[in-house]
Amino acid sequence: MHTGVIYALLAALLFGASTPFAKTLVGQIPPAMLAALLYLGSGLGLMICYGVRALVQNDARDQPAMLTRRDLPWFCGAVAAGGVAGPLLLMTGLTRVPASAASLLLNMEGVLTAMLAWFVFKENFDRRIFTGMLLIVAAGVLLSWQQAPAAGLPWGALAIVGACLCWAIDNNLTRKVAASDALQIAAIKGLAAGAVNLALALALGAQLPAPPALIIAGLVGFSGYGLSLVLFVLALRHLGTARTGAYFSAAPFAGALLSLLMLGEVPGTLFWIAAALMGGGIWLHLSESHAHEHEHEAMSHAHRHSHDEHHRHEHDGGWDGVEPHSHPHRHAPLRHAHPHYPDIHHRHRH
Repeated sequence: MHTGVIYALLAALLFGASTPFAKTLVGQIPPAMLAALLYLGSGLGLMICYGVRALVQNDARDQPAMLTRRDLPWFCGAVAAGGVAGPLLLMTGLTRVPASAASLLLNMEGVLTAMLAWFVFKENFDRRIFTGMLLIVAAGVLLSWQQAPAAGLPWGALAIVGACLCWAIDNNLTRKVAASDALQIAAIKGLAAGAVNLALALALGAQLPAPPALIIAGLVGFSGYGLSLVLFVLALRHLGTARTGAYFSAAPFAGALLSLLMLGEVPGTLFWIAAALMGGGIWLHLSESHAHEHEHEAMSHAHRHSHDEHHRHEHDGGWDGVEPHSHPHRHAPLRHAHPHYPDIHHRHRH
């Protein structure tokens, strides 16, 4: 299985698993405060990991490529959209729309992510990938349809769809910086989203919970939001935005399966139909074989890499033969053909 697919599915598994754990805290912590603690647990936990890694890895060549000044416009846009505007719109929508309706509307994130990737950022797709995405989206809709209410308030629904659009923009902008350090990216985004949600929660009159609930929320956020986001960024690096989003859409099923064990929930017929649709959509993506002659334009960037057919550059000051390593390097123009995904080296037109 492709490395990027493993990253994306592990990200979905961790994020999906956080849902039943978060449900156990809902009665103890108000929603806005819970969102703040989950994001802060993510950001603070990853910052600790970031510091430990810096102490352990003394050789600069072992460090992943850091964000650069050229990355800042894309990254700031991603943080503003996904870490600030998205949570605010979601909290606004949840005050007007029942949570059951919100779960249905949140399926729009995958759709909007793919639409932006395909038609705005020009990421390649074919009929097979499009059909797979339709099956995955249909599975997500069916999974939450049984909880949908008879009616909802349109302004709240529009706010939640707006949150999904913000996260879709976030996903596509993050792809622009996915070659940089995934740990650094995820830590900053977690801290930004946590700060915004904490300010919102305090403004609404919420208070910090007792230490046991506080610690549990932080740990759930670290694994389900923090580590999951690190893996999501790594998947973006290898697969592109739309395909990563498609695999990540398996997250609700991971949460549902864990709920069967933790909460004793019994799935209905719609769950198994949705599971079959999800399996079919993921199989269409896994069995993709996209190969054609393509041209790599000259490009300069930095990321952790080994020397392969795409990395045949020279090294300033010599090279001791250690791989993988990280340093700024330049790709010379290259034309060849091989199976590939829309990763950081394959963003050509079709």
